[in-house]
Amino acid sequence: MAARRARRDRVAPRVSVVVPTRNEASNLPLVFSRLPHDLHEIIVVDGRSTDGTVEVARTLRPDVRIIRQTGKGKGDALALGFLHATGDIIVTLDADGSADAAEIPRFVAVLVAGADFAKGSRFLQGGGSADITAIRSLGNKALCAVANHAYGAHFTDLCYGYNAFWVDCIDFLSSPWPWFGGDDAADYGTGFEVETVINVRSVKGGLVVWEVPSYECRRLHGSSNLHAVRDGLRIVRTLWRESPGRASRRARPSGCPTGMLEGILPTAPVETSLGGPSQPWAVIPKPRGAEFVPLVAIPPEEPFEPASGAEHVH
Repeated sequence: MAARRARRDRVAPRVSVVVPTRNEASNLPLVFSRLPHDLHEIIVVDGRSTDGTVEVARTLRPDVRIIRQTGKGKGDALALGFLHATGDIIVTLDADGSADAAEIPRFVAVLVAGADFAKGSRFLQGGGSADITAIRSLGNKALCAVANHAYGAHFTDLCYGYNAFWVDCIDFLSSPWPWFGGDDAADYGTGFEVETVINVRSVKGGLVVWEVPSYECRRLHGSSNLHAVRDGLRIVRTLWRESPGRASRRARPSGCPTGMLEGILPTAPVETSLGGPSQPWAVIPKPRGAEFVPLVAIPPEEPFEPASGAEHVH
C-alpha cells in the first residue's frame, strides 16, 4: 500500500462529497448549509425524485454535480457517485439530515493522518445518536459481534453510512477478486446493506480503517425506509456472502492481509485543508477492550505512539 499512499495529496486533498437523494427537497437546505466551504465538489445522485430535489440542489449550490440514477437503491447510487468523483477523497453523506456535514473535516483529518478509510461510529466516545431505537442498537451490537468474529475486526458501529476514503481505495471496495466472495461481489447491494458491504471489504482488502466519533441527528423531514428486521436480515445475508470462508470455498485462497481497525481519541485540534482546525481527535491503534485515554496530537509524518501512561496492547 506504500505505492498508493505516495500518490496522495496530504497537504490539500480535494474532497468529493457523494449525496444519494430521493425526494429530499425539504432536507437539503439545512444539509447543504452545514457543508464546509472548501470542498472540491458535491455530487448529488438522484433516484427519480418528484419533489424538486434536483432544482433545490441547484438553487442552493449552483456548482453541484447532478447524476441521474437509472438503477435503484442506495448501493447503486453510491456506486454511481464513486464512478463520477474526481477528488482525492470521497465522503458519503445522507441527505436526510441525520449525518452532520460539519463533521467532514474530522474524517478528512484522520485520512490525512494516515488512514485509508475513515468510518463514522455513533458508539465511540464523542459520538451518539438522537434517532436510534433500542432494537436497532441491540441489532447493531449483534451484527458487530458477528462481523468482528468473522473478519478479526473491532467495529463498534457496522450500520452507519457516514464514511470517507481515499479515491484509490475504490478498487478494494468494489473488487470482484476471488477473496471478495465470487462473481457477484462487485454489487454493493440495493438497500442499507451497502454500509456493511463497504465496511467489511475495507477490512478484507487490508485497508487501514480508523473509526471516527459521529453524532446521528433525527431525520429532518419525511420518513425513513429503514426496517430493523428486514434490513437486519439483509445485513446477515451480506455478512455470509462476504465471509472469508465462503470466498475460500469458491476460489483459491488469496493470502490477502486482514485490515486493522483503529480508534479515534480526544486530543488537541488537528489542522485540515477545510478551513482551519477540525474537531479535537487524533489516532492510535485500538486493541480489543482497550480504554480510551487522552493523547497528545502527533503530526501525520511522525509515527503514531501512545502518550505517556497510555496502554498500547498488540
